[in-house]
Amino acid sequence: MSSTADEIAAFRQLQAKLPAIWAAVHEQPRQPHSCLIVPSLSFDQEELQKVKGVSFYEERLLFMLMRLRRPGVRIMYVTSQPVEEDIVDYYLQLLVGVPPVHAKRRLTMLCVQDASPRALTEKILERPRVIERIRQWIGDRERAYLTSFTTSPLERTLAIRLGIPLNGADPELLHLGSKSGSRETFRDAGIELPVGFENVPDEDAAVAALDALKRDKPQLRRAVVKLNAGFSGEGNALFTYPAPMPAESSARQTAIRAALHTLKFSAPEHSKVEFFSKFRQMGGVVEEFLEAEQVHSPSVQMRITPAGDLHIISTHDQALGGDSGQVYLGCRFPADADYRSLITERAYHVGEVLRSRGVLGRFAIDFLVYRQAGTDWRCAAIEINLRMGGTTFPFMALDFLTGGAINGSGDYRSRTGVPKYYFATDALVSPSYRGLLPQDFLEIVIHHGLHWSPQTETGVLFHMIGALSQFGKLGVICIADSAQAASELYQRTRDVLDMETHAERTGRGELHSMFDDFPHLMD
Repeated sequence: MSSTADEIAAFRQLQAKLPAIWAAVHEQPRQPHSCLIVPSLSFDQEELQKVKGVSFYEERLLFMLMRLRRPGVRIMYVTSQPVEEDIVDYYLQLLVGVPPVHAKRRLTMLCVQDASPRALTEKILERPRVIERIRQWIGDRERAYLTSFTTSPLERTLAIRLGIPLNGADPELLHLGSKSGSRETFRDAGIELPVGFENVPDEDAAVAALDALKRDKPQLRRAVVKLNAGFSGEGNALFTYPAPMPAESSARQTAIRAALHTLKFSAPEHSKVEFFSKFRQMGGVVEEFLEAEQVHSPSVQMRITPAGDLHIISTHDQALGGDSGQVYLGCRFPADADYRSLITERAYHVGEVLRSRGVLGRFAIDFLVYRQAGTDWRCAAIEINLRMGGTTFPFMALDFLTGGAINGSGDYRSRTGVPKYYFATDALVSPSYRGLLPQDFLEIVIHHGLHWSPQTETGVLFHMIGALSQFGKLGVICIADSAQAASELYQRTRDVLDMETHAERTGRGELHSMFDDFPHLMD
């Protein structure tokens, strides 16, 4: 391409083919078609490296191998590092009604053999022979599309090089999913959001914004400072106002600036200097920290199809942790019925705005719901994740495995009519789990009967298995017939792994205290 403008024009011309390809694939699932999956985390790499075991997050989309249950689909799954064959076989055995050997013939795993801390798509683009190999595998470009974890100019370039459309948001629209763009979108949708300021360019502006918040809300105790493109809450910092505060603005700002050293960062590696250096690069937001006797963090997952249809897919209650209390740890499906309609109604308004701007693909909207005892729930929209996320693939797995649907109240029933619930996390972690090879881990799972049972439609699904040996970190999805049973299944899984690895009870990972810190997840 001679310029970015030329690339954008070529991309939009290519994207115009997606609705017809999408319709053909879904109307004739037995007809041959090709799905290229590139689970690239195309974010700011400095921020991304603060997530433990992030190189193995490319394994999270392996649940999409369940698309192989459609006899016409061919999948190529590209990764930076090799995925153990035992891990691939683990996912293929979850397929119902399709022999794993038949599915495996339609699957190509391609590794670029590059463990450097860069986006996978960038690695692909700098390897012409890899691109040519993918082109040859695709075959008929009129029945093929690209799926990625997120979209960026890198994925746009890759789609053009391959000549297939991208099933995701146009990178030119990604501002809508930034922290600042989220706040602007919420205003356009006419829904509640925390008092605050977006498009804050630097530390001086952040101090002024913190001052303005305190001036307008003298009772405010804390505020949140967020990087525009933080990942999984790792770009957030919690600010506590010093007390007492001076009455005059310049004195207040002096006190606020002096108190910036007390910022609590979501990422332990962040320092004040590093944080505001990154802030100058990408900007951010400053907003009030909402506090009440009861505060929960639900989210709504949505999808805009290539045909332009807007769907609410699922709701979750999220567990957040870390020093700032804002790092995503896990989720429970579905969100509490007491406020489920409150968040889905507002999410739909946001989805309408995004659809009018041309967004397509999967995205999620995070909320805070809060109340004082004896009062009604109130709601504030926090941010839009214009991509797949930690709540995407658990529901995807449930849906693929049980073939059910969500009813009008937001509850899910399998094809047999049984209600289904789950608890999911990317962060079951303990130093004692380090050294577990995939083969060792799968032996433990089978021996203790923790695996998925198609007969009962309950059990545990695992992901990021490759991260165990180096990081002692694992993802789990515990599916059961009640929220209580799903929570108990998680605890049993944790206890089995602790027992098998002789984990010290006092040295267990962050998620081990999940249900002490978030008792509502047990309800």
